[in-house]
Amino acid sequence: MRIRHAAGAALLVASVVPVVTAAPATAAAAKYADDFNGDGYRDYATYSFRANNGGGVLVTYGTADGPGTRTQLITQSSPGVPGTDETDDMFGDTRAAADFNADGYADLAVNTYGEDVDGREDQGSVTILWGSAAGLDGGTNVPNMGAKVADGRFGLGLAAGDFNGDGKKDLAATSAGKTYIYRGAITRSGVAGTVSTLAKSGFSARALTAGRMNGDSSTDLVVTGITDAPNTFGTDVWFIKGGSTPTSGKTLRVVANYGDPRKGVIADFNKDGYGDFAIGTQMYGDYKGSVSLWYGSSTGPATSARITQATTGVSGTAETGDRFGTSVSAADINRDGYHDLAIGVPGEKLNDQADAGAVHVLKGGAGGITGTGSQWIARDTAGVPGDVAWNDNFGDTVRLRDTNRDGYADLYATGITADSLRLPGTASGITTTGVSSADSVAIEGMIQ
Repeated sequence: MRIRHAAGAALLVASVVPVVTAAPATAAAAKYADDFNGDGYRDYATYSFRANNGGGVLVTYGTADGPGTRTQLITQSSPGVPGTDETDDMFGDTRAAADFNADGYADLAVNTYGEDVDGREDQGSVTILWGSAAGLDGGTNVPNMGAKVADGRFGLGLAAGDFNGDGKKDLAATSAGKTYIYRGAITRSGVAGTVSTLAKSGFSARALTAGRMNGDSSTDLVVTGITDAPNTFGTDVWFIKGGSTPTSGKTLRVVANYGDPRKGVIADFNKDGYGDFAIGTQMYGDYKGSVSLWYGSSTGPATSARITQATTGVSGTAETGDRFGTSVSAADINRDGYHDLAIGVPGEKLNDQADAGAVHVLKGGAGGITGTGSQWIARDTAGVPGDVAWNDNFGDTVRLRDTNRDGYADLYATGITADSLRLPGTASGITTTGVSSADSVAIEGMIQ
């Protein structure tokens, strides 16, 4: 895949005439950003690989006990969904959920980054699938305000939030290395607000993470991408402060000399009222992997830290191929008010079995994320089902979520050769008492 770099000033903000004008919705917004049928339970949407690889979105609807048995597969052949189901479209490969039209049902923005448009291969497209009492129903295309080019891959990165603080949900999407913020309202009729363009010379945007890092009422945006300036090729993150006009903030180096842009998480690890940003880089240090942390402040990202398996208190040894940080997730496991961090290490070799995999759980505290009191969970941990096995890749996807609403976040982790698992959260951390099997598809569909 060719990546086209943005050119011009460090921050370019361009206002675009609204695509449509729509009356604001009067219903109360959905309580959860991913409750698509409005029943009060969070749902699970993941990419579905299909025989022709046109792609699809598989929704598993939630219950009081977590993922239920009702599922829904949505493709570009589904009623009311624009486009044509074609090989290599990759419909739904990236997703962002929010109640864009404030009707009480969460909606889902999905990309089709392999969509060919007017003969331009992989120009890409973005569609919003609309929530309803029956689930996701029909869709509306988001106009591509980026360059109309091959390999533009519109929507490769997606994120939702109230970026200008007006109470309406907005959508951020990448296209041809730049980032575009579509201001709400966004309805079945189209985009009613203006569109801003975020571009940085020598920086190609790839993944987006939304959250609040400076304590105000606007959602901030962290853009992960590749910097290709002379002698500096690597993965960087670019902080964009939310507000009536997006404000360029710090550019933060994650890894020099290797491009591995990934989506991160924003959570308050030190309970100071500011969101902190964590991102894993599985390819760091000859595939040993790492997690980079930036702690929030009134001005955005401030102090930083790097966590590896060489960090004091973290179990194991940093070894080539571990891929520490392949997946990260954050939530409060023990109800102490500090968000904790789960880190997948799917390449971990155990009992001479390569890629057996494991998960680290690191506690938040007044000093942020450290190795103190961390937990190590693998197939040979007492009470964990399954055997240590070659290529299990346990922890390839990790999620922390309070699915039974008892106030404690549970750990979900995928595996290949044995069941994916749910491990309950308690006041003392993650426990293997009451561990149960989990649907790996539902785990991958959990929105942070």
